[in-house]
Amino acid sequence: MKVLIVYYSMYGHIHRLAEAMAEGVREVPGAVVEMRRAPETLPEEILKKMGAFEAQKSFAHVPICQVEELASADAIIFGTPTRFGNMCGQMRQFLDATGRLWANGDLIGKVGSVFTSSATQHGGQESTILSFHTTLLHHGMIIVGLPYSFQGQMRIDEITGGSPYGTSTIAGGQGERMPSANELAAARFQGKHVAAITLKLTK
Repeated sequence: MKVLIVYYSMYGHIHRLAEAMAEGVREVPGAVVEMRRAPETLPEEILKKMGAFEAQKSFAHVPICQVEELASADAIIFGTPTRFGNMCGQMRQFLDATGRLWANGDLIGKVGSVFTSSATQHGGQESTILSFHTTLLHHGMIIVGLPYSFQGQMRIDEITGGSPYGTSTIAGGQGERMPSANELAAARFQGKHVAAITLKLTK
């Protein structure tokens, strides 16, 4: 049973959550996980001006995802930073190239799940995940979120991401805050949860 984690990360926050998701998937016997990055759309010059070029070097070893790879997975976990309450342009462009998969029904019945990040606590984390779900539903995917059995999303003793829609993290206005222990625990829980449900569906 194969779980594919496809994400776009500009400064490393989504990448760190993706790593934790993969850790959770591996906890399920029989689950194999592969990590892929959505293709970059910004030129190197712009990335350098944004301070993202150096940050992306730390996860440049993760292969770029080819659209056809989506069809080979039993479950796909997507990660994207928030852009004005929606997914980033890089992920949108990648998904817009899946028309042939849609026409062939290649993703129907596969499990889909989403995680995200935003600069601020209320910067569109939930709307990003929910609007992402629309694309997954058009592909006929089975959506899995982050259930309240992950008790970490009930915490009020600290500022934390995470909702029943999926894991999230708060990056800070300058990207200075990396995912907290609680947010990483949420990602591991979601990865394991997705893999466990997928395993039941593929038996």
